[in-house]
Amino acid sequence: MTLMSSCISTKRLAYLQESKAINQDTLVELRPTLPAYRLQVNDLLSIRVKALDQETIGFFNPTSNEVLNATEEGDLYFNGFVVQPNGAIRVPILGEILVLGKTLEEVRIELEERLLADVFKAESNLFVTVKMPGIRYTITGEVGSPGSQIIYRDQVSMIEAIAQGGDIPITGDKTDVILIRQYPLGQQVHHIDLTQISAMESPYYYIQPNDMIIVNPLPQKTWGFGTTGIQSFTTLLSVLTALTTGILIFSR
Repeated sequence: MTLMSSCISTKRLAYLQESKAINQDTLVELRPTLPAYRLQVNDLLSIRVKALDQETIGFFNPTSNEVLNATEEGDLYFNGFVVQPNGAIRVPILGEILVLGKTLEEVRIELEERLLADVFKAESNLFVTVKMPGIRYTITGEVGSPGSQIIYRDQVSMIEAIAQGGDIPITGDKTDVILIRQYPLGQQVHHIDLTQISAMESPYYYIQPNDMIIVNPLPQKTWGFGTTGIQSFTTLLSVLTALTTGILIFSR
């Protein structure tokens, strides 16, 4: 009983397991649209502006003749646009623009409209791109490399985020991964079972900026019997040997 309870079942180790009753490849339908990320306080934005009017572009782009701010995270910290506590960013000439709770596409449209109305002409062929410098998240708990991570992509799955964080070792609980997500009104805790193929259909399978992923250890780690059958057997055998030796010594 001790050996059976201390060993970790393969059902708790493998990711995205399919039902054994399925005789063909599983088809997981893609969601038509993922919920768009809504900007929050302290978010950093990278804004790229292009137009035929190079003089005006140079005024908007202090770091180069083409880009409004660098896209590298270090440069972005000094030259990018930070969402202030009042929910606005400060843009040259335009002043403060409220962006809190808006999507990147909504901010892009508003910037283009304001720039065309106040700065550029319609024939300037204005082109504006608004992005965040990758997806920054925090992963902690029973993982290989806990800490803050950043992936320079627009869409990152939970599996990819965990792999970037050093993966979950054999002692980590893949059946109940905790996701703490930031919302405009506060934080909310979500749970996802990464051992089931149905996890790919979860609205939390794809992470968002500022997410926190927590992986708790399995009970077997604190029991100290070992994580595999041979480890548990060796530990139990050592304990029984020590007890038997002690009994024989004191009985004599």
